[in-house]
Amino acid sequence: MCRYFSNHAATVMTSRLKLGALPTFDELPSFHDFKGCAWDVWGKDDELGTINLLTPEVVAQAAQEEIRLGRTVSLNWPIHFPSRPVFERKIPSITTFAKYGPTIPIRDDVIHINTQSGSQWDGLKHYGLTEHNVFYNNTPAETLSEGEMELHDPSEIDCSKVKLGIHNWANHGICGRGVFLDVVRYYTANGDALPYDPWTSHPITVAELEDIAKKQGVEFRQGDILLLRVGFIQKYYASTNEAKANLRGGSEKETFAGIEQSEDMKRFLWNNHFAAIASDQPSMECWPAPMGTQLHQTILGLYGMPIGELFDLEALSALCQETGRYTFFFTSWPLNILGGAASPPNAAAYF
Repeated sequence: MCRYFSNHAATVMTSRLKLGALPTFDELPSFHDFKGCAWDVWGKDDELGTINLLTPEVVAQAAQEEIRLGRTVSLNWPIHFPSRPVFERKIPSITTFAKYGPTIPIRDDVIHINTQSGSQWDGLKHYGLTEHNVFYNNTPAETLSEGEMELHDPSEIDCSKVKLGIHNWANHGICGRGVFLDVVRYYTANGDALPYDPWTSHPITVAELEDIAKKQGVEFRQGDILLLRVGFIQKYYASTNEAKANLRGGSEKETFAGIEQSEDMKRFLWNNHFAAIASDQPSMECWPAPMGTQLHQTILGLYGMPIGELFDLEALSALCQETGRYTFFFTSWPLNILGGAASPPNAAAYF
């Protein structure tokens, strides 16, 4: 057994790190055929991954530089959407009821959702290296718990049952400098049509991302939280209910635009030392991915980098265009689910 303290463990992990020059992608060792294994960067017992980059100094600098106008934007899609989640996930059920009868002014809610049905962070327990049956930091899949977890004493938690859980990020917080690359506006700002369909398997390249950053005047720095607007939610609002329902087609039929599966993309994400990456797409990476090429394996399994999906970036896009700023202070406090595989992000941008 180990004693669980809500904030202590994450604070100790971050404070003891001395973040100097991190290795480049090509300097990282390989794990079997997978290049770019970052397990040794944070240590064999680490459960934070690239969230280690969000040190108190990094967070303070971002807050001081980015919060100037006092304007805020929610980045969370209502948990009702999509009403028919993809990847065969549970349809969200949200019920409000009168606890003591309809004439008494007291109401409760009951919510049943898959933590990845809508806006979400994929946690380190969500996706590992499938060919080798291990999660982040060479954690064997069979050693991680599953099934309903009944816990009674918050001061005495079996750490083996909650290993790699989303609670580690929930207690640390995912807070720092957000950088926004608006792929949709990049292509449509002059009135042109988007040259791809966000609901088809279309790859976004490193060259595109770098060109968008240059056009927007964005320069990356270590610990940035990267947000990409690719167009899923914009199209969702413009589509018929029938088309929305047809998105739920099973793994053989579901296709989505996203970042390309390439060594260059892996290199781009690691060498810029992002703390996290998120987009408005259901899979963040181009989907479907050929077997063995899934970026989730590298980003989550080797880097320990949070993957955000179905973030609502529509209002953020409008505010960035209005202010001419594509950086901001970003906060996210996932649900504190001990041993959880994922969570809604509870994310916001501050200008």
